[in-house]
Amino acid sequence: MKKIITYGTFDLLHTGHINILRRAKELGDYLIVAISTDEFNAIKGKKAYYSYEQRKAILEAIRYVDLVIPENNWEQKVDDIKEYNVDVFVMGDDWKGKFDFLKDYCEVIYLPRTVGISTTKIKADLNKAKNV
Repeated sequence: MKKIITYGTFDLLHTGHINILRRAKELGDYLIVAISTDEFNAIKGKKAYYSYEQRKAILEAIRYVDLVIPENNWEQKVDDIKEYNVDVFVMGDDWKGKFDFLKDYCEVIYLPRTVGISTTKIKADLNKAKNV
């Protein structure tokens, strides 16, 4: 069985998220998604609209996702890869090169992002609409 892992906040689920999850799952048999906990988001200076538990429940309902685990810190990736016997680490190509150090443990693939959609854009659009 070929295992894939990806990381993210996965807040305000949109087609870009679904595309990356589908394409990640197509690379193997079992997809693990590590999502940032609320505490980790606070450390990063981010605030998700949905709580960790809500985001986890949403992701668990997506057919491409086999397991959802918490992302508690930047450093846990190597341990996750070893613990779950991961074959491929997947991230969006806006992170290209940032995780190449993981090539010592598994294959690293950067997938193209879906053009025109992001959680940041959705939040900006909602703020614009609110201020009109």
